[in-house]
Amino acid sequence: MKILGIIPARYASSRFPGKPLVDMLGQTMIQRVYHQVKKSARLSRVVIATDDARIFDHVISFGGEACMTGAHHPSGTDRCFEALQKQNEKFDFAINIQGDEPFIDPNQIDLLCSSITSETELATLIQKISTLEQLHSPGEAKVVINHRHEAIYFSRSPIPFVQKAESKEWLNKTTFYRHVGLYAYRADVLEKITKLEPSLLEKAESLEQLRWIENGFKIKTVETEMEESICIDTPEDLEKALLILKGKP
Repeated sequence: MKILGIIPARYASSRFPGKPLVDMLGQTMIQRVYHQVKKSARLSRVVIATDDARIFDHVISFGGEACMTGAHHPSGTDRCFEALQKQNEKFDFAINIQGDEPFIDPNQIDLLCSSITSETELATLIQKISTLEQLHSPGEAKVVINHRHEAIYFSRSPIPFVQKAESKEWLNKTTFYRHVGLYAYRADVLEKITKLEPSLLEKAESLEQLRWIENGFKIKTVETEMEESICIDTPEDLEKALLILKGKP
């Protein structure tokens, strides 16, 4: 099984422009992400897919592998497909890895990789929700699964709804899962899903994986108990990450 790890990295960002190149105690954020991902034992290769020459040149300068992609892509999934197309060898699967998680655990990547077979169309990680803050946060995508561990639905609302239960009782009534943002795409399926038009459910929830489910694709889920990685979306997130690097509480 040949698996390509792809790290989409855009320079433009409404909340934090240029964040892939911000300094994190001597290394840029994208450099730290790349080095963490390279620790994966199951990825055949790792490439950073970017639309910006500054990021491309920087990745090459520290010895990484980069691929220039178009600036028109509406999502990381579309950027991953172009990057996969531009490789000079064939891969069975591509893994979409967030470019703003400098502390990403390579064991999570290996867990996802180990779950896929030739029959798998799409796969992703999920984690049990342990706090009411996570359950009610619109920033956390919740997911319900069937007995085959396939995703039935994703939502920014708490799902499933527990009828007549007080909020403090919800976590004891049933098991709630949150989505962890790693995707595995079988190469032929990745091509197919990038040709789909945005769906009504996707537009309502602002979650592109709903487009895949609406069109009949199966998303395998794999539960992880590993500690959540820190995502850097804002300069304030960066300050918190720097404190971690400095060993401060």
